[in-house]
Amino acid sequence: MIKNKIITFGEIMLRLSPPGHQRFAQATSLEVVYGGGESNVAISLAQFGEEVQFVTRLPDNDLGDAVLAELRRWGVGTSCMLRGGDRLGVYFYEKGAGHRNGKVIYDRADSSMATIQPGMVDWDAVFASATWFHWTGITPAISQGAAAACAEAIEAANHHGLTVSFDLSYRKNLWKYGKLPSEVLPPMVAGCDLVLCSMEDAAAHFGILPKAKEDNEMAAIESVSTQLMERFPKAKKIVMTRRSGSDSASQNLGAVLFDGKKLHESSSYQITQIVDRVGSGDALMAGLLYGLLRNMDDQAALNFGVAAAVLKHSIPGDLNLVTVAEVEALVNGAGGGRVSR
Repeated sequence: MIKNKIITFGEIMLRLSPPGHQRFAQATSLEVVYGGGESNVAISLAQFGEEVQFVTRLPDNDLGDAVLAELRRWGVGTSCMLRGGDRLGVYFYEKGAGHRNGKVIYDRADSSMATIQPGMVDWDAVFASATWFHWTGITPAISQGAAAACAEAIEAANHHGLTVSFDLSYRKNLWKYGKLPSEVLPPMVAGCDLVLCSMEDAAAHFGILPKAKEDNEMAAIESVSTQLMERFPKAKKIVMTRRSGSDSASQNLGAVLFDGKKLHESSSYQITQIVDRVGSGDALMAGLLYGLLRNMDDQAALNFGVAAAVLKHSIPGDLNLVTVAEVEALVNGAGGGRVSR
């Protein structure tokens, strides 16, 4: 099987969580995993057999070494990694239960990635022989330096002819350096071929509202997607997730892809007994990218991405540690919790 070289760029963090569904106030110990939007995508793609490099900046200490070992454990390339700065970013995650929502507390100010500056990464070397570059709106939210480095990466990826994908992933608690997403993101999104963006984020950050009646969801999605393509002409595919749920233990999940002419709608899955939903959007993006890289048509790639995201809800931690065969089995209706023997 021919492998593609995919590059992702962002911050990987130390995730600390109370055991089970304890609240922060109850916890006497914290469980340790590592994760972050772009590293989650990289690890998922590596599990699918793709050649992928994750670019970030890590402190030159034991925690930085632990992150490198974790990435290598799952088959992600680390040869483009930067070392420097004072600390690894941290986030604390309290799992939701029942009608109580989950909660995240960030501790990533002045992290190695937050203090990155343009010019530190040799993007020409990073993108040599690469085919795809993926980034999220989390990276430019971290700091002005991270935003500038990400913009630099997108420009270089365009220069080298890579396909560029973007997941908006708005995090309101991160944009703290005096800039709004509506000021920072548009010139960066203009360099992207594939955009994952909710209708709410399209309205909030790009001023795009549906022209169709809101009681017709698919028409509204097509309207917003069309306007996004008009605003960002390089974009050839717009993806939107469709998620609903009444509590923390169950969700309905599906997605829609617009290719400029047609809306492709995935199956909608009823997910029950959720183990961990963090990283499910990254799982969807990784599955979609895998499908497109493997020359699946848009409908098949979307189906693969959504099935991958559904499976992520059954796995603790940020990472979607599933195989192509497991995702394909769910796409083909072989779910249901049976034991493989």
